[in-house]
Amino acid sequence: MERTGAAAIIIGNEVLTAKVQDQNGPHLIKRLREVGIPLRSVETILDDVDAIVDAMNRARQRARYVFTSGGIGPTHDDVTVRAVAMALGRSVVRLPEMVSLIEARAPEGRVTPEGMRLADAPEGAVLLPQAGTWYPVLTVGDVYLLPGVPQLFRMQLETVLARLSGSPVVLQNLFLRLGESEIAAVLDHVALNMPHVAIGSYPEFDPAKDYRVKITIEAGERGPVEEAVARIIGGLPDGAVLRRE
Repeated sequence: MERTGAAAIIIGNEVLTAKVQDQNGPHLIKRLREVGIPLRSVETILDDVDAIVDAMNRARQRARYVFTSGGIGPTHDDVTVRAVAMALGRSVVRLPEMVSLIEARAPEGRVTPEGMRLADAPEGAVLLPQAGTWYPVLTVGDVYLLPGVPQLFRMQLETVLARLSGSPVVLQNLFLRLGESEIAAVLDHVALNMPHVAIGSYPEFDPAKDYRVKITIEAGERGPVEEAVARIIGGLPDGAVLRRE
């Protein structure tokens, strides 16, 4: 089966121990949806080589593109490069271009051995120039190794997305005054007969809201979405739909 879409791996002990709240995963989900690249999975794991290798193997089975967040740097817990290389069956090499960039920024060109770890990458890696910062995007075999710092992650993500192609989704929302049990049969019927349209049902329990269920109808083209919306509305009692967005 052809691998399509993207998978994300959020790497960091600090995320799993609640020292830091992950901002990169939600942002990636939002941006991939906006550009029309389906997201197959998001996994959050420790700064551990074996854990990253396992997550990489799962992600590459599901999706064409894999995005990692975190574990890029000069300290002992920055093990993403080594783990990605292992998952891809490649060696870790030192990139001369990165060495030059690092030396150019160092005082008098003096770089610590630890600082030079930033020049390490899986064999065959490519550097994508990054506007606004000296540090390029590191990519190898449709895997994009992005930093964990949210500001840098967002900058580098835009550089990657500019090179990928997707199909933005057409979305319609229906807000209903009925509960899910009262509309389930209609949704079942439409979903069964239009499997190419994604239909979601989300109950609302806040009494301050004016609706009880939000229905989402989405597909790659407007025609099927409009048809599904018409079928749903046609199957519901008069006045069931409060509004359509």
